[in-house]
Amino acid sequence: MSRIVYVNGRYVPYAQASVHVEDRGFQFADAVYEVCQVLGGHLIDEPRHMARLARSLAELEIEAPMSAAALAHVMRETIKRNRVKDGLVYLQVTRGEGYGKREFTFPAKDVPRTVVCLARTTKPGAQDAAARTGISVKSMPDIRWKRCDIKTVMLLPACLAKQAAHDEGASEAWFVGADGYVTEGASSNAWIVSDGGSVITRQITTDILPGVTRATVMDMLAKENLTLEERPFRLEEALKAREAFITSATNIVMPVVRIDAAQIGDGKPGPVTLRLRSKFHQFANISGA
Repeated sequence: MSRIVYVNGRYVPYAQASVHVEDRGFQFADAVYEVCQVLGGHLIDEPRHMARLARSLAELEIEAPMSAAALAHVMRETIKRNRVKDGLVYLQVTRGEGYGKREFTFPAKDVPRTVVCLARTTKPGAQDAAARTGISVKSMPDIRWKRCDIKTVMLLPACLAKQAAHDEGASEAWFVGADGYVTEGASSNAWIVSDGGSVITRQITTDILPGVTRATVMDMLAKENLTLEERPFRLEEALKAREAFITSATNIVMPVVRIDAAQIGDGKPGPVTLRLRSKFHQFANISGA
């Protein structure tokens, strides 16, 4: 089946989808995005994703391109036209074309924003298989900018980290600051489970993205009577942890069984991680199709 992409008010075949060559998202990474899981044709945690999109736009002083209801319709229509039952939907908003020439300063507020939406099918079985064995993580120096709390398309440091991890057979990279503390994954939030059973993840600051899946997992911890500690942890603490895992919209809760050359725990996905993964969709918000 031909894929269909929404671009600025039109649903077009994938091969014909395009934006202006001087779009600021293309030239300056002046854009934000969201990725939502689609499960059984339903959007997972849509309200939190849309709230984060609105916040990202506001932080960059980009006016919303349309109402929240209209954006929701675009996502659903894109999912429908691509017949996606299980997969993901990607929504991106840029500041627009600009002045018709490459200028660093913002264009006038009446310049239309660029909106792109894609949806594709994924294979849940592949992620479930990875979760049964766990993944490896490579630690990397954190070279990103100081506003990682904004979900922008400026992802080159993440790409470099992901490629370095891939080259060593790892699935994800964890960024480590100059102070030795883990910030987050290249495309995920980082978690560990202590010997005492506490579930630990870094508190929200401008150093990390306020993950939507992270927030849902925190809801789960409270209702499952598991102890949460929101604080930084050093790489050395992670290497000695009982369990480790990552969270993201595409991975949900994914066990980490190795960091660099060190085995985590007994080298198998731990019971806390698997419990959180198995129960995640019982706590997530599941929106109508």
